[in-house]
Amino acid sequence: MINVPEKLMLLCSLCLLVSLPDSLSAAEKQVDYPKQIAPLFRKYCEGCHSVDDPEGKFAIDSYQGLLKGGKHGPAVLPGDSGSSRLIRMIKGEAKPVMPPEDSGEKLTDTEIALLVEWVNQGAKGPSGAEPARMELMVPDIAPAKSAEKPITSLAWSDANQLKAVARFEEVQLQGKSANQSQKLQGLPGKVNSVQFTTDGKWMITASGTTGLFGQAAIWDVATGKKLQEFSGHKDVLYAAQISPDKKWLATGSYDHNILLWDVATGKQVRALTGHNGAIFDLAFSPDSSTLASASADATVKVWQVSSGQRLDTLSQPLKEQYSVTFSPDGNFILAAGADNRIRKWRLISRTSAKINPLIYARFAHESPVTQIALSPDGKLLASISDDQSLKIWDAGQLLLLNVKENLPALPTSVVFSPDSKETLVGYSNGLLETIRLPEQLSSPAAETQNTTAVASSKLSIPADPPVKTVSLKEQEPNNQPVDATKLDAAAVVVSGVISSEKPEQPDLDLYRFESKAGQEWLIETNAARKKSKLDSKIEVLDAEGKQIPRVLLRAVRDSYFTFRGKDSNIVNDFRIQNWQEMELNEYLYCNGEVVKLWLYPRGPDSGFNVYPGSGGKRYTYFGTSPITHALHEPCYIVEPHPVGTELPPNGLPVFTVYYENNDDGRRELGDDSRLIFKAPRDGSYYVRVSDVRGFQGKDFHYDLTVRPRQPDFKVTLQGANPKVNAGSGKEIEVVADRIDGFDGPIRVDIADVPPGFHVTSPLIIQAGHDRAYGVVSADPVPETSGPLVAPQPDDSRYQSVSVTATAKIGGKDITHPVNPLGQIRLLEKPKLIIRMVTMDTNKLDVAGDNIAEFPDKPIELTIHPGETISARVLLLRNGYQGVVGFGREYAGRNLPHGVYVDNIGLNGLLLLDNQNERTFYLTAAKWVPETTRLFHLRADQEGNQTSIPVLLHVKHKDKLATSSNQRPAERVK
Repeated sequence: MINVPEKLMLLCSLCLLVSLPDSLSAAEKQVDYPKQIAPLFRKYCEGCHSVDDPEGKFAIDSYQGLLKGGKHGPAVLPGDSGSSRLIRMIKGEAKPVMPPEDSGEKLTDTEIALLVEWVNQGAKGPSGAEPARMELMVPDIAPAKSAEKPITSLAWSDANQLKAVARFEEVQLQGKSANQSQKLQGLPGKVNSVQFTTDGKWMITASGTTGLFGQAAIWDVATGKKLQEFSGHKDVLYAAQISPDKKWLATGSYDHNILLWDVATGKQVRALTGHNGAIFDLAFSPDSSTLASASADATVKVWQVSSGQRLDTLSQPLKEQYSVTFSPDGNFILAAGADNRIRKWRLISRTSAKINPLIYARFAHESPVTQIALSPDGKLLASISDDQSLKIWDAGQLLLLNVKENLPALPTSVVFSPDSKETLVGYSNGLLETIRLPEQLSSPAAETQNTTAVASSKLSIPADPPVKTVSLKEQEPNNQPVDATKLDAAAVVVSGVISSEKPEQPDLDLYRFESKAGQEWLIETNAARKKSKLDSKIEVLDAEGKQIPRVLLRAVRDSYFTFRGKDSNIVNDFRIQNWQEMELNEYLYCNGEVVKLWLYPRGPDSGFNVYPGSGGKRYTYFGTSPITHALHEPCYIVEPHPVGTELPPNGLPVFTVYYENNDDGRRELGDDSRLIFKAPRDGSYYVRVSDVRGFQGKDFHYDLTVRPRQPDFKVTLQGANPKVNAGSGKEIEVVADRIDGFDGPIRVDIADVPPGFHVTSPLIIQAGHDRAYGVVSADPVPETSGPLVAPQPDDSRYQSVSVTATAKIGGKDITHPVNPLGQIRLLEKPKLIIRMVTMDTNKLDVAGDNIAEFPDKPIELTIHPGETISARVLLLRNGYQGVVGFGREYAGRNLPHGVYVDNIGLNGLLLLDNQNERTFYLTAAKWVPETTRLFHLRADQEGNQTSIPVLLHVKHKDKLATSSNQRPAERVK
């Protein structure tokens, strides 16, 4: 019997014979193995029967392997075709017949006779050593009539100012003088990569023949002689890179393999395997210790050169990666490819396997990015694409600086000049172009980063007393600017109705007011709250009756909803494509609505939470209104820019947002409208009121308020009159009502707490947020004291506790009173006491009842942006034996925004009924500013007992954080 792999082997052999000409007679001519048999075996059989993949233990990529046969012995017996299993199965004398009857293929008598004759002649192979298989059988094709061959790769040496221009089978060296120029010819196939050594003495090329072999070579630049040749791949090379110390050569091929060579000996040191696609680019780190590879398998891998260990797989890309490079300082890796994006990672896996964090991901071109190149000074990055554009980026933050569109042909390669002032671009039509960069390169994104085009606490807005409001009534007709009702007072409430005697003519009410440039106005309607049928829309128009642009929102990343639609209220589970490349506090534009990302997805079945994050209806920004979104609806991460900014095209849309609103973005007015308008210049302006649906009627009445903006705030304390167990704590919450768009931080101070109790103070409500959390704690009661001895404050004592809120508005500190904390009631020791400790805390120090002791000062932890740290939570079970949970996405109360409890799984931070200790992890996003803040854990059981707060310091690694550069720290009083 012959197994299936041997059947496949025989079928491959028969298929090869089909390609032989029918006119050839086996009896007339000696069959030539190298010319007639081996090339056909390579074409049809080596894919399944090579030494690298010998199905049925049969390798046909060498003559010796062919004679050796498969698992059950040789398939060919030289000189004896009658006994050769191959021939007998072809003739149907042995089962199964080859090829199978249902294959639809049948050999002719001439083809069978040719195979029989070759075996009877002794199945002769090559004479002497079998030659390297570097010949591809292809039909003759007339050469294309072109002035120049396409440029395939470029290099520009800083050491000798030489340019290397690679084309098919040749490299041209171009110098400042004629005697420096020469042409190196005879290279196999397309030269896909060319590189100079740092000293400019050597040039390295990568080429080969598709399907046969790959070849790298080192050339002496001065003489044009080939110094060394490296052949070890079975397909064409796309990359050959020499290490900066000239010790190693790395080659990458279409065969999915990376080979590392010793330059001194020319010998292969090791193979780096793990990619599942072609290797398109390679890059050494400046210290020659690390290699990065870009592959068709949509990954970039990081390798340790000395050992060959894979240190990390950068899997964020969505499609093939074509280009990779290191920053000059070796601290970052940049890559780009078919998903139209450029990414930048921080390199931390230098000596051991670690996760290298993604720093930036920018949508770069409308088509695949075919190559990126860093300038010699490391400040600029160039990218080319199939969209026929060249873009120049700030290499630090990947901000777009300059665009050159409509290039003369498809760009194939780009490189910077040694002085970083020019780029050299090669094209598919053979053209070579030097492009001078502008003298001044600036980025609108850099200049307007974090611009919010809405009033904020940074604006100098005086906290003046409220302006006296005047009441008016609408004066019809006022559909046109010329008939608009005049608002002469500084603050006006005008009553109107959207109704017309001619139903076919929708009523639009216009009101005229005067403003100085930069003056800000609060404009809102009261209709739905008065049970009116009007679903109001307000717009601000200029003196000519035209809409006024408010902000330009430039898309920098495209996406779409991947799970369910979203109604106009929901704040959680925003599942969007490629969310890993998005960051908290970024704006998401969804079909006219703009929301802001608040919390990362916390598991495989979750999505982003958007502001306000902690519940309620979602907020919208830039005056946009909340709407419903469908599954697969497109959405974009956008950056705001002032109106009039010239934005170089990046392949994604720019959205203009006007001064208009349908529903209040803070969701405080229900279906009524609210808008903050900042006058761009002195002059007259109009407010237009209408029904967003185009409806009207006598019961479509409204009140319109137009007054100067007066930012302010009010803070409410929730959790007053707390009942606190001895040795434990209860959570309190402070909630801010932000008035007229005030968005700055608010500090809440709680003072004069009675002895025996402690409270978190001050509590900081962060800019743009609405709430903060603290803890009221009680000292433990000694076991020998009998009844509770901690002081029980009476009402008169506790009324002296001071709770105030302070914020800076218009450069002034504004302080408002907050409702009192009320009376604290002391309860007995709880059935569950919670403590957080550092990882190095001695368990004996917190064993048993020691957990209940109140520490003299809070435990302190330090975290750096982009870092994950660990700590422990301990339980003292005083009768409670069940599961203890601390929540999911909201585990870790009062953490700085951007710091969160990580690795919590689907069930959150949880201790089972037999657990009294667990390690938990805190992760800080890379953008979190330096701060100091108290946070705590709150159990879902036993009356929501809380831990004693822990002091968390967020510090930047490159700065020595001291008390002088910290905000006022929250503390336990």
